[in-house]
Amino acid sequence: MAEVHEYSDIYVGGAWVPSEGAGRIEVRNPATEEVIATVPDGTAGDVDRAVAAAKAALPGWSSCSPAERASWLRKAHEALNARAEEIAAVITQDMGMPVSLSGLVQVGLPTFNLAHFADLAESFNWDGEEVGNSLIVREPVGVVGCITPWNYPLHQIVLKVGAALAAGCTIVLKPTEVAPLSAYKLAEIFHETGLPAGVFNMVSGQGVPVGEAIARHADVDMVSFTGSTRAGTRVAELAAASVKRVALELGGKSANVILDDADLEKAVTDGVGKCYLNSGQTCSALTRMLVPAAKLEQAEQIAAAVAAGYSIGDPTSPSTVLGPLVNAAQLERVRGYIQTGIDEGAKLITGGLESGQEKGYFVAPTVFSGVTPDMTIAREEIFGPVLVIMPYTDEDDAVRIANDTEYGLAGGVWSGDADHALKVAKRLRTGQVEINGGAFNPAAPFGGYKKSGVGREGGTYGLEEFLETKAIQR
Repeated sequence: MAEVHEYSDIYVGGAWVPSEGAGRIEVRNPATEEVIATVPDGTAGDVDRAVAAAKAALPGWSSCSPAERASWLRKAHEALNARAEEIAAVITQDMGMPVSLSGLVQVGLPTFNLAHFADLAESFNWDGEEVGNSLIVREPVGVVGCITPWNYPLHQIVLKVGAALAAGCTIVLKPTEVAPLSAYKLAEIFHETGLPAGVFNMVSGQGVPVGEAIARHADVDMVSFTGSTRAGTRVAELAAASVKRVALELGGKSANVILDDADLEKAVTDGVGKCYLNSGQTCSALTRMLVPAAKLEQAEQIAAAVAAGYSIGDPTSPSTVLGPLVNAAQLERVRGYIQTGIDEGAKLITGGLESGQEKGYFVAPTVFSGVTPDMTIAREEIFGPVLVIMPYTDEDDAVRIANDTEYGLAGGVWSGDADHALKVAKRLRTGQVEINGGAFNPAAPFGGYKKSGVGREGGTYGLEEFLETKAIQR
């Protein structure tokens, strides 16, 4: 029986305080299905208190110099770096990413971003530019509500909170109720570093009522949300009543276009990994692999062999590559999509409905082929380790298939000619494209076209999301 850690409070106005609500949310280890913690099931009243604290702290924080704001971010960076191993282990228990990757990705990315936003706070041109007789200045948007997901729970918080703090905004955070434990660790860090009271506030709880209370609150100047397109649409609807700014990072169904002159072995091998990272629970995962029809059978063989090497099991084991899905609901969802793929006539190459694990929310690494653009598994975001391979006739057909989606978050292009790959990449209607397996750049803007969202996160573009523009004529 796992020890259950009781997190009894929310964080408001620089202090740990009880929630108004008496409810508790159970947090389960997805590998063992055991309850490992409970957190408060917050209320709209809790949000009111947190927003009031953030509003009261805004004048003081926004008037701090960029260098002062940067110093607080660097303190948090140092504290997070010192606790990296501990927090990586917490995230592995909380949402299931194998520990071999959790430190590198789940903690490494937010650690980088805290330092990077500190650097940007100091290097950004706060003095403004001259346009004729006008001085154009940038100012913090105000109180920011941050609503974050479970798949990269700390990274997605820091992308929002780090940028907003660097911009001079104050924060009300609602972390995911599914995997909230790293948010508590970050709140502890901010508290221990002495961040001024009210600058950062956190209310744990469900989307209803906590998330919706943040989105509709008249004193919240902006909402930054990451999650499903369905939930993001609801956030935008609620925010519209008070005409607040909204940033949305939503779903994806990203295509990996392998051109005829690409190194097929290398491209398919890398593409399987880009689909399966975090057990496929990545909004920018390259889940649709597009290959020349003449090379379909060869691509299937390579993908099957690569998938067979993805060992699943205990995420605390260094040998595990593929951990569990985050919870029972996600397991049911992904299995449902696999069954739908079979029912609609897709060719199941490997994997399927059975994982071979006696407990835990595991799905075997799965590959479908012969998938047509009208099939459900080619159109809807599965959010599991399920790769679909789709044949195309020529380059124009590949681009057409890649763009035939309501999403536009990410993509990939593989070619023996980098200039040719760049031309194809520019034809894809998506927020980021990697060429020949180009590495993820956390300082580059991240966000999508179409139903994949509005706005950008990361780097200078992510900082600018939290700034207003003012023209001063003189």
